[in-house]
Amino acid sequence: MVDFVKLQKLMKEQLEVDRQIRTVDTGGDSLEAALMKAGTLLDIPVRRIEYEIVEHGFRGILGSGKKDWKIRAYIKDSSQIARTGSSSVSETETANSVVAVDKDGEVFVIFSPEGAMLKVTTPVGSGMRVTEDMAMQRLSARNVKNIDKNLVNTVVEEAEGKYITVGSFDRNYSNDSFLKIEVTDFDMKAYIIVQPPGTGGCDLTADAIINYLRNNQVVVGIKNDAIDDFVDKPVYKTQVLVAEGYKEVNGKNASIEYLFETNSNKVHLHESRDGTIDFKDLQIIQNVVQNQPVARKIPVQEGVKGRTVKGIYLPAKDGTDIPLPLGKNVHADEDGMTILADINGQVMLVGSLINVEPVFVVQGNVGIKTGNIIFLGTVEVTGNVEDGFSVKAAGNIIVNGTVGGTELEAEGDIIVRQGIAGKSKGSVKAGKSIWARFIENAIIEAGNMVIVSDGIINSQVDAYKRIVCQGKRARIVGGQLRASEEINAHIIGSSGGGTETICEAGIDPKIKKAIEKLAAEKAEKEKELETVTTELQGLINIKSQRKSLPEEKEYMLNEFMEQKHRLNEELQRITTEITEQQQAQDKLKTRGRISAANAIYPGTKVQILDVSENIRSEYRAVTFVLEEGLIRAVKYEPPDAEATRGIEGYE
Repeated sequence: MVDFVKLQKLMKEQLEVDRQIRTVDTGGDSLEAALMKAGTLLDIPVRRIEYEIVEHGFRGILGSGKKDWKIRAYIKDSSQIARTGSSSVSETETANSVVAVDKDGEVFVIFSPEGAMLKVTTPVGSGMRVTEDMAMQRLSARNVKNIDKNLVNTVVEEAEGKYITVGSFDRNYSNDSFLKIEVTDFDMKAYIIVQPPGTGGCDLTADAIINYLRNNQVVVGIKNDAIDDFVDKPVYKTQVLVAEGYKEVNGKNASIEYLFETNSNKVHLHESRDGTIDFKDLQIIQNVVQNQPVARKIPVQEGVKGRTVKGIYLPAKDGTDIPLPLGKNVHADEDGMTILADINGQVMLVGSLINVEPVFVVQGNVGIKTGNIIFLGTVEVTGNVEDGFSVKAAGNIIVNGTVGGTELEAEGDIIVRQGIAGKSKGSVKAGKSIWARFIENAIIEAGNMVIVSDGIINSQVDAYKRIVCQGKRARIVGGQLRASEEINAHIIGSSGGGTETICEAGIDPKIKKAIEKLAAEKAEKEKELETVTTELQGLINIKSQRKSLPEEKEYMLNEFMEQKHRLNEELQRITTEITEQQQAQDKLKTRGRISAANAIYPGTKVQILDVSENIRSEYRAVTFVLEEGLIRAVKYEPPDAEATRGIEGYE
């Protein structure tokens, strides 16, 4: 016995599924392909679809970077569908928004059980309209009787594209047109084959064909446009596709959209504005900052059921979900779909997991193969840093080889295990300390200490705290060294003389540089003011003697006065800044000292705070300090334990 309650519930569920399919999300390698797929899912021609582009596709370059088009498709409101009377405009043309060509209006006459019916269509573009004479000629050609001319005139004027009964004909029931249905492709397609009517026989109407299909269980995917086209322009004794089911669409698996380049072998060359390419800037490191998105999960899609023309549902598989590929130093955002970096560093794909590495290791040398290195963590170079290349890091820099005429800059420490040979063009700058075996012909700046085991030769070295050069061969020869607390070496200067060595302690090198720069700027402005004052006074004297000046000279007088006023203001600003820097220097509570464990040789200049002295004789095991405004030599004081602890954390 049939359970009607259960059957009714099942039918409601199927109806709800049908209703939900009025909007679909699809995709394809082109916009046309996505629209065609939407048409299949919605069971309508493409020209009846409205859509929104969710994501533009991209063909890619040499097969790389290809992206599918993604759209959200809707069924267009029937009132917006153009009544062209036929489907001569292809679906591809509709998808590409091709403007319809000019088309004349048309006249159609069919015989139905209700009588002789007339249909008139509206022209397209600049096409010609149908006239009443044209309609009457077509009716006369079919031997229509009892023609209502007023009604014919109305049909012609309105041209609504609907069949209206306007007359009668001599009916012969035995000569009516008839059809048969063929369902093929596993009930996915339904065709009609129609036999033409004889004299006095009725043509097939669209309603008659649709009712016949339904009576034969063809209820899904009925192509109303194709049926309308057949009624207007019948093709007899030939298969005409009038219904087509839609195949099931399996849901897409979840996937990961990486927001970084996963192919580590790709090199990105940077082209400057003038068209040149810097082959040192290879951009091989993909830096990310804390909480920066590095990947997004594209959610799994549910499958869309298919249906045969007879209404049988075809099950579809849902896509397979996948876990987020969480590796080291990353986490999932609150949405559960986005992967964020935990730290600053290099994002990379290791196996199937996303890692953010705090240390970037360069295997071998930094040179033409690697380009310049910029990294938001720590950089370790197993080889050397070659001339002309740079390494910049937000963390530390560790170089196991040597550093040449290069630029190194780190917010943390810099460790050069073999040494720095700057060749008078290399610079090394650390936010914290710098360790090296030796330093030669380089510019060095450290926010904390500079620790060298062998020696410092002909270099400019600035350290906020200490410069310590300890070891059996540790010596400082040539150059200028500045530290706020201490300079300490085994030997300072050269026994043979000839090379000036300047050691300054008790000052902040940054403040000293700032004061020197301001002093140079002040001297320049004072010289400029002197010139302006001289010119101005000359014009004032002339005006005093002549009581007036020519217009051009008067203009120059005003210009010089304004320039003098501006220069005085700038000098006042510079003087204030110098005073502020000097006050900051005075606030430093440091006991500056310069020490030589073995010897300090003549030709060396030592300066503590603003007191300086040229060493004229050799001193052994000595420390120079400032006492009562004079530099005095006292017993050698070794450096603090902090400065001799070694490269802590890097051994």
